[in-house]
Amino acid sequence: MSLRTLVVVNPVSAGGATRRRFEKLLPRVQEVLGPCDVGWTQGPRDAERIAREGVRAGVERVVVAGGDGTMSEVVTGLLAAGLGGYAEVALLPLGTGGDLRRTLAVPLDLDAALAGIARGERVALDAGRVAYVDRAGREAAAYFANVASFGISGLTTELVNRAPKALGGRVSFLVGTLRAIAAYRAADVSLRVDGELVHEGPLVLGAAANGRFFGGGMEVAPRARPDDGLLDLVAVPGFGKLRLLAELPRIYRGSHLDVAGVVWRRGAVVEATPRGEPPFVEIDGEPLGRLPVRIEILPKALTVVGCEARGG
Repeated sequence: MSLRTLVVVNPVSAGGATRRRFEKLLPRVQEVLGPCDVGWTQGPRDAERIAREGVRAGVERVVVAGGDGTMSEVVTGLLAAGLGGYAEVALLPLGTGGDLRRTLAVPLDLDAALAGIARGERVALDAGRVAYVDRAGREAAAYFANVASFGISGLTTELVNRAPKALGGRVSFLVGTLRAIAAYRAADVSLRVDGELVHEGPLVLGAAANGRFFGGGMEVAPRARPDDGLLDLVAVPGFGKLRLLAELPRIYRGSHLDVAGVVWRRGAVVEATPRGEPPFVEIDGEPLGRLPVRIEILPKALTVVGCEARGG
């Protein structure tokens, strides 16, 4: 007997290509997974509502047809309402960045991804919770499956989300990163992991990672595991623009942890406090607000199917 399934679709994901691709894919989804409801998001954060209301109505499996940002919204909708244990979650990789897909080894081939979901092999994965300051200056909270970050990455996501994505996720994020490097000034930030001060001073990037990749394929946290009950903090100090450009290939390859000045720590709680103009915060490729933030790991908060828990 098939599980009652809800597919959450972000029609503007991947520059609008997701709507066209999913409409063609829907008969195959129903053939493999059985009858399913489809929830089309109507705007930012709407996937939170769709997932929450669906599970409260008895949905047992939520399939995210989109990218990292849509997955983050679904995770927020479930965990903020205390529903993480009531439905399994799966990913059909149709979005821009595809970074969580890389860590979870979800196939890009959609038939293979559907077959993995249908097999129903469950993996308990961690999630993260971020307490931050929104654009109106109010305290707010959100949840994520992959990475929460701040600094130049926050500016990059702002630029990527304003620009067309016709060239695909990797190129979109590379162009956004280069534009952000040209414009960004390192912010003065204090970082603590489980209460211990690990950085104080100019900061280009801080990433609290559950997964390994962000920014359209950068292996920012090469040793992170999404099932170990810990966040990997990676912090890049106030490098100048030329130095940052020179180190960018190492960040893509995941070989930057031994670069002098780069901080890598593991812990359950990461706190970042600005000592001047607060930099932007993003989660899973979507802009949120600004520092200060408190980021905590939620061990085994999600049940995910169609994936593997890969780590470095």
